[in-house]
Amino acid sequence: MLGFVALLWLLEVVDVLTGHELDGFGIVPRTPSELIDVIPASFIHFGFGHLMANTVPLLVLGFLAALGGIRRFLLVCALIVVADGVGVWLVAPSGTNTAGASGLIFGLFGYLLVTGFVERRPLGILVGVLVAAVYGGTFLAGLAPTQTGISWQGHLIGLIAGVAAAFLVRGRRPVGGAVQA
Repeated sequence: MLGFVALLWLLEVVDVLTGHELDGFGIVPRTPSELIDVIPASFIHFGFGHLMANTVPLLVLGFLAALGGIRRFLLVCALIVVADGVGVWLVAPSGTNTAGASGLIFGLFGYLLVTGFVERRPLGILVGVLVAAVYGGTFLAGLAPTQTGISWQGHLIGLIAGVAAAFLVRGRRPVGGAVQA
């Protein structure tokens, strides 16, 4: 997670040094040529303040999600990023440019909230409850459509994508609860 966040900071430095050329990799809704930006949009931020706001939750939630295994984590992130990007492309207001890791962050939040319940794992349920207790209010506020300059659509779609990812990549438990040696 530290490497991923360092990459995001490096990209923002490059963005500033190039006069914000990378901002063009955000998603402009319903423009066919913008579908190519669905993935890179999650790596681009509109300034250091935007990136700072995403750094700590990305580190914390990403670390917790990665504890389930790196391959699984990468699959969950890929599902969230693609679903969120396509969803933003479909429903964001015309004439906007959406970028940032917050769709992924909301997705990881949703994934962590429900994966323990989906897999019936007590430790996962505890993690979900703790994540909800620590971040719940902040994430609910991020879904409010009254905030200007913030893609509540991207947040909501990311959250839904994370919940869906918990069902799609759930671990397989042996029939009858038997433990295999």
